[in-house]
Amino acid sequence: MTFDEVRRDILRFRDERDWAQFHNPKDLAISVSLEAAELLECFQWSGTDLECAGRAQRMEEEELADVLIYCIMLADRLGVDPVEAMRHKLEQNARKYPVEKARGRSSKYTEL
Repeated sequence: MTFDEVRRDILRFRDERDWAQFHNPKDLAISVSLEAAELLECFQWSGTDLECAGRAQRMEEEELADVLIYCIMLADRLGVDPVEAMRHKLEQNARKYPVEKARGRSSKYTEL
């Protein structure tokens, strides 16, 4: 399934339930943040287990999916093409983090 097909399915799901009326940018942004917190919760108290493999299915099928779905609905509400937004951000990041300075480093661009 392609990104565009998934996006259409998400918007169709929303529209079949007449939920777009509730999806203003503020509430969608809040929902993205809340779902991201639920994703983060999968790592809570994991100690040195940085992968939390035992929770991978929940992360993928529930929490990460919820974050992505809300992001797609927010982009739709704002009239933003998510693919173009990501492409633009990657171009910005490429300028901030040139390979020759950033490769293998976790420093912020202001510290490179």
